[in-house]
Amino acid sequence: MKLLKKQGMNLCFAVIVAVLAAMPLLLQSGVLTASSIILYLGKCIAFAIVAMGLDLIWGYTGILSLGHGLYFALGGYAMAMYLKLQATGGSITDFMHVGGLTELPMIWKPFQTLTGAIVMLFIVPTVVSGLIGCFIFKNRVKGVYFSIISQALTWATYSIFIALSPYTNGNVGITEIQTVLGSIRGEKNSGNMFLLFYGVLLLMVLTYALCRFLTTRKFGKLLVAIRDGENRTYFSGYQVSHYKTFAYVLSAIMAAVAGAVFVNFNGSITPSQMTISHSITMVIWVAVGGRGTIIGAVIGAFLINLCEYNLSSGGLVDVWQYIIGAVFVLTILFMKDGLVGLFCEQLPALLHKERKPKVDLTQKAQKGA
Repeated sequence: MKLLKKQGMNLCFAVIVAVLAAMPLLLQSGVLTASSIILYLGKCIAFAIVAMGLDLIWGYTGILSLGHGLYFALGGYAMAMYLKLQATGGSITDFMHVGGLTELPMIWKPFQTLTGAIVMLFIVPTVVSGLIGCFIFKNRVKGVYFSIISQALTWATYSIFIALSPYTNGNVGITEIQTVLGSIRGEKNSGNMFLLFYGVLLLMVLTYALCRFLTTRKFGKLLVAIRDGENRTYFSGYQVSHYKTFAYVLSAIMAAVAGAVFVNFNGSITPSQMTISHSITMVIWVAVGGRGTIIGAVIGAFLINLCEYNLSSGGLVDVWQYIIGAVFVLTILFMKDGLVGLFCEQLPALLHKERKPKVDLTQKAQKGA
């Protein structure tokens, strides 16, 4: 049964990948007419990557982070700074001129090359999350206290990015940027768009494979043990803080990579991507899909965002946030394991209960006599 469940999850992911891989072909053949759907699916892939990382620490380790938007935005800014410098030829940007800067700030110089940007993309979230993890987990801070701290750190970083307007362009953020492959908009650039799309699709597949590899080995079992009984695991001789820190850092890196992918399809990054509300939305993706499954995070990210793409327009734009909030509440109340738990456990158990033959208590008593 467990093997069937495992293979079913992998099969479900394979179907999702196959459908996504077919989308550019459908656009090229004329079945789809709007290239914007490919751009939006590219952003959904980024959301799926960050959701898998969040599931790794929340679903498996029991660490509820309400500040993962911070790492998502850090990765987005790292990529956006490189792309902006490519657009300006390495010179200072227009908002730097407005802010009174006359030369490129030192903090921007590592992002003049793609290699430097990629290195910073990994170093910055690793250092930030590593310091947070070492300080918090070694002091055995957990539960709601960690969630509050993650929110506070995200809000503090958001305020810093707004205050450093000459360096970050404040609320506006970094806009009017292309991709690592150049422009992907317009029919003549469709080749770049398809190549970028398949590249990030492969990245999502590798991320899923990494998460499945970790969670199906001893490491994953230890994460679950920490989630279900941290004290018991600690007194069994395991360095709980080391495992929690590693999972948290890995999740932060995945969020940063997702942010870099998002920027390529979105064409901009703003501080709004690191707000608490955006971090909570990420948690909703994992909760709705089903935490502790990895595939549930992917399903939730695509489902919620595709619903938003189709419903948050016209008369529903003002009530979309209420809709997603209601979905989250219903999930917590009636589907604690999300959609994956509903279809893999709750519905089969209900059907098995209904099919179970009723026992005649009178006949049973007579046989006993």
